[in-house]
Amino acid sequence: MNSNEIIERIKQTESPLKRQLLMVALITRLLEQKGKEAPIVIGGCALSYYTREVYFTADIDLAYADREALDTVLKEIGFMKEGRYWVNEEIKLAIEVPASVLIGEDSPVEIVELAENLQCKIIGIEDLIIDRLNACKYWKSEIDCEMVELLIKRYTKELDGDYLEKKAVTPENDVLSELLELRKKVE
Repeated sequence: MNSNEIIERIKQTESPLKRQLLMVALITRLLEQKGKEAPIVIGGCALSYYTREVYFTADIDLAYADREALDTVLKEIGFMKEGRYWVNEEIKLAIEVPASVLIGEDSPVEIVELAENLQCKIIGIEDLIIDRLNACKYWKSEIDCEMVELLIKRYTKELDGDYLEKKAVTPENDVLSELLELRKKVE
């Protein structure tokens, strides 16, 4: 599939999450063709993926360091910069790049295969849980509190507990007591 075929597929796809992931897969392919790394889906779009669309977000949040390369690719496929967002009016998608990288070189990612030679990377479930626990604790975001509980319930057997606890105690997070309380609650 070439870029135009992928964009047509995005236009015909009903699932908002699948539309978003297909777009990230296209961006990934175009960046990799330029010898660049793949971006990583973070934030609400990642939450939508792991909750199987229980949570919905209108934009795609990416972590990516080489903004110049990403900007070039986004322009090539019809996105225009509007404030902090890149917007493609024709296909009704918006992208924000709030982070340059994931914190920690050991941050696991999920690779999602969408079609042959079409994939994207999503922040690992443990890092997403820590991110949402921070929003719950420090921003007093009730929806994030609920989503963390849902994620822990749904993925409890797959979670890397040691990694989660290691991340939860770092000074920038400091959410271990909240994590342990939620894990106890869902057991």
